[in-house]
Amino acid sequence: MTDIKPKKHYEILDGLRGVAAILVVTFHIFETFNGGNRFKQIINHGYLAVDFFFLLSGFVVAYAYDDRWGKMTQWEFYKRRLIRLQPMVVMGMIIGAIFYYFQASDILFPMIANMEVWKVIVTMVIGFTLLPIPPSLEIRGWGEMHPLNGPAWSLFFEYIANILYALIFRKFSNKVLSVFVLIFAGLLVNYLIFGPKGDVIGGWSLNLEQMNIGFTRLLYPFFAGVLLCRLGKLIHLKGAFWICSILIAIVLALPRFGDENSLWINGLYESFCIILVFPLIVAIGAGGQIKNAFSAKICKLLGDISYSIYITHYPLIYWYTAWVVDNKVSLEDGFLPGITLLVAAIVLAFVCLKLYDEPVRNWLQKKVGSKVQSDKVAKA
Repeated sequence: MTDIKPKKHYEILDGLRGVAAILVVTFHIFETFNGGNRFKQIINHGYLAVDFFFLLSGFVVAYAYDDRWGKMTQWEFYKRRLIRLQPMVVMGMIIGAIFYYFQASDILFPMIANMEVWKVIVTMVIGFTLLPIPPSLEIRGWGEMHPLNGPAWSLFFEYIANILYALIFRKFSNKVLSVFVLIFAGLLVNYLIFGPKGDVIGGWSLNLEQMNIGFTRLLYPFFAGVLLCRLGKLIHLKGAFWICSILIAIVLALPRFGDENSLWINGLYESFCIILVFPLIVAIGAGGQIKNAFSAKICKLLGDISYSIYITHYPLIYWYTAWVVDNKVSLEDGFLPGITLLVAAIVLAFVCLKLYDEPVRNWLQKKVGSKVQSDKVAKA
């Protein structure tokens, strides 16, 4: 692998990814109590964190690799991305398999109690590759392409975005890329305002409807992130990390807009957030600087665990959701166990990072002959 000097990474963007990841876990904990009604969801727009992740990924991938293609082959790019992402994909599936039978629920997951072990193992092994699980191997009943670890669907699309970038979009001029970004924005707005739900929830199942949602969610933010990086229009503000963290929290926490008869209102809000607010946050985060040791430590810790917590927390959510539903647990009674789950998810992410992810990535880098440290800037 060609020796390429590592670049300075954006500490604030690392930290913001961690903030969004923790909000995702919190969103999923509260989601357990909404009874399937998205209008009653606390931290209502927490799912938009995925769209924020896509935009961040596009920005940092362009920053890390746009000017390296003269010294790097496509295969070297893919190896770097695989080394960064794939070890925790495998760990997420293993954790999902370990917790699978603990998630048995007569109401929510009736398939689990009598599920053959071989089928779980096959699902886990397929999951290692991130290839979607075919309906014939459904082992949960929710129709997920990765039933052991639901959030892996976004990594599936992340890989597609990386391939599209390496094969096609990196070659485009800014003008051509801008045209595609505008088209992708139009597709997103059309789905959100004129579509059937007024939100971008979905993308995790292997069917035409869900794949359409997945690509609609992926294309604009990822390639808008690439374009934003290329344009270099950053915003320099004091306290950028804290300003951006507050903005992210507000965007994700605001209640649902409109009702069943005015879905377009919420679609308009989500269009505004994804197309304008998220790029604004990234521009502020990338343009800011860490001025004190405390903020630097917070950003580093959050950045370190961001990917790990996102890709390992959901098996705990399945378990928690089954407990809440089977026992008809109220939000009041489930609050303390929910806090415990959040802490456990953070600890699990940190342990996986230090005892598995970092050692495995270091070993893989040596194995493939790379002298480059893992891109902290590209923690997509």
